[in-house]
Amino acid sequence: MSVITPKKNKKDRNIRVDAQRKVSGKAKFIEDAEYKNILHGATIRSPVTHGCIRGFKNLEDIKKMPGVRAVVKAEDIPGDNVVPFVKEDYPCLADKEVKFYGQAVALVAAETPEQAVAAMRAAELKIDKYPGIYDPVEAMTPDAVYVGGDENVHSNFKIRKGNIDEGFKNADVIIERVYNTGHQVHCYLENQGMTAEPLPSGGILVKGSMQCPFYVHNALVKVLGIKYSDVRVIQAETGGGFGGKEDMPSIIATHAALLARKTGMPVSLIYDREEDFHAMSKRHPARTRIKYGATSEGKLVACEAEYIVNGGAFCTLSPIVAWRGIIHITGPYQIDNVKADSYAMATNTVPCGAFRGFGQPQVNFANEILIDELAEKLDMDPVKLRKKNLLKPGSITATGQTVGSSCGMAETVEKTLDRIKFKQYKGSDSGPVKRGMGMATVFYGVGLGAEGKYFAKAAAQVHIKEDGTVFVAIGNVEMGQGAETVFNRICADILGCSYDMVEVLKPDTTRVPDSGPTVASRTTLMGGNAVKDAALKVRESLFKAAADKMGVRPFDIKVKDGKYVSDEGEIDYVDAVNLAYQSRERVAAQGWYKIENVSFDEKTGLGDAYPVYSFSTNACEVEVDTETGVVNVKRLVAAHDVGKAIHPPSAEGQIQGGAVQAIGYALYENLVMEEGKILNPSLSGYTVPTTMDICDVEPILVESAYPEGPRGAKGLGEPPMVGPAAAILNAIHDATGIWFRKVPCLPEDIVKELSKELK
Repeated sequence: MSVITPKKNKKDRNIRVDAQRKVSGKAKFIEDAEYKNILHGATIRSPVTHGCIRGFKNLEDIKKMPGVRAVVKAEDIPGDNVVPFVKEDYPCLADKEVKFYGQAVALVAAETPEQAVAAMRAAELKIDKYPGIYDPVEAMTPDAVYVGGDENVHSNFKIRKGNIDEGFKNADVIIERVYNTGHQVHCYLENQGMTAEPLPSGGILVKGSMQCPFYVHNALVKVLGIKYSDVRVIQAETGGGFGGKEDMPSIIATHAALLARKTGMPVSLIYDREEDFHAMSKRHPARTRIKYGATSEGKLVACEAEYIVNGGAFCTLSPIVAWRGIIHITGPYQIDNVKADSYAMATNTVPCGAFRGFGQPQVNFANEILIDELAEKLDMDPVKLRKKNLLKPGSITATGQTVGSSCGMAETVEKTLDRIKFKQYKGSDSGPVKRGMGMATVFYGVGLGAEGKYFAKAAAQVHIKEDGTVFVAIGNVEMGQGAETVFNRICADILGCSYDMVEVLKPDTTRVPDSGPTVASRTTLMGGNAVKDAALKVRESLFKAAADKMGVRPFDIKVKDGKYVSDEGEIDYVDAVNLAYQSRERVAAQGWYKIENVSFDEKTGLGDAYPVYSFSTNACEVEVDTETGVVNVKRLVAAHDVGKAIHPPSAEGQIQGGAVQAIGYALYENLVMEEGKILNPSLSGYTVPTTMDICDVEPILVESAYPEGPRGAKGLGEPPMVGPAAAILNAIHDATGIWFRKVPCLPEDIVKELSKELK
């Protein structure tokens, strides 16, 4: 009998399972890959935003440069020259036409990173430059330069609910505004990177920093033209993603694999920061026009909206971003009459893709400032206006979906405002530094929803060893958000073992079936339910073995404090495992979870868009220096209805991290482009908030349990990013009396508008 005994205490519950290896430096990231002989890749990119490729001026000279082992062009691709996303329009390597600055045209492999970079920089492309289009609204005009899609439209969606004309006819007050949001760069600590290794079987093994191993798997099959069984993808330790490692790793993986196949050697392809800036996806810039109609008492009766996002040169994930945006276009409010349209437009700029919030920070920014503007027009307190219209159990969303019982919206409002002691200053401070307070409320559809129903699945494998230790293989990744710890807790609590006996393995496409992407705040709900399903199946075996020993029925047994307990006695978890092995019971099982109860009518935009929603409220206090325009966020409180916090410290960390990104979105992060070319592609030129720029973010966990979630949990990863920007700009208005309708809201913007006021 094993001498291992389970131990579990309150301290154990607070420890993240990946913390020790990361803070100690033991964690191995993709740049730490160890091979005896490995080549290094580099990417030859377009120096123009739009043009026709005529070839290379010096290709043969490049091939003869020191250390160069291979050059790969589009014509060398053995499969299809396309990386599959929502649509198949993004070429693995540009063949005849380039559509954005930095688009990949060719690849080079050399013996050292320096030799690869030297060869890449020496390459001279012959390109006939074409005119470009860089503004998504201009891309909608009839005479615009054609980039892609249907007349430059990657995708469009609509919602038609109620009677919009009658709604506005019944309104006493109508207000309409336009809001603009810019690009945002993910700025993960670890740049993009992959290694590819040819296998003796003729297949390929790819490891890398990624969020979606199965996206990468599908892309490799497509581009290499080989069988699924010939491709293996393993996620390496990943140093942040925020959506930036959802779609783009598929491109990097195919590039590394093409070089590895051509040379017959392992190849490492690691981006530097400037290359990452130029070539990788960004948050979609957006123009959001919203028109609200309300009664004199503050009841919202109509909403008309248009949401236009800049998708960039290729479609990537823009359709789903445009879809999520329109679903949430009315904010967390019940409005009976809605007419809304969203468009993802093609331009000659870097393709935009997933970023934490996935199209929702843009529309939330618009509707939460508009709510404050409407309150001012009604001469009503903005808190009161929100409370009159907030979603609650039984309310109807913009798509006609009835909100379920898991709705802590009102509680998040009350707890946030009570914690911060919310009040408005209305510019009452004397002197140049003015204080202000602002708030914003959020509802967020958990998962990919009806438009991503194909991906609404997840798998896990739970395998108990003879000493009671457990391996959990999953299809969803840990990228810093705490997923490993959540899966560890779910599995350990079901089995009754200590947390240090459960090891969560890195996703590997040979271990579990396609589990969809690690995005859209779906990991705890989807992956957690899959782990739960597998752990319960294995526990049945342990219950049976323990029941046979105690002479009771399996359903008479309960798990309590690491023991299997019945009226006839108790057996330690490890002893139950040994009994299961002795009686040859099943000690491994696959778990599976999928979502069915979602729908969306493309003609009307109505349906049950998401299985469940998370809700949150953000409130902040700022100081605005009216002489310099500098905004100092002094305090930010955020309450989030998470359903159930499986690991509260990780949940609080998510809230704090998302809020910091949102502060950057609101005040600092300004990506400067000139005719499609990024002019500040570095962390010294593109300003992100540091620890000196941010306040203490005070998280509040509200638990309105979701019956279908593991232990009642919903999703939390993205909502913390969605609301704070609007709260900050509402606070700036409270301090200055001026409405700012774009982000980032820079000091020069504030000084300029204040100067107008003085005139």
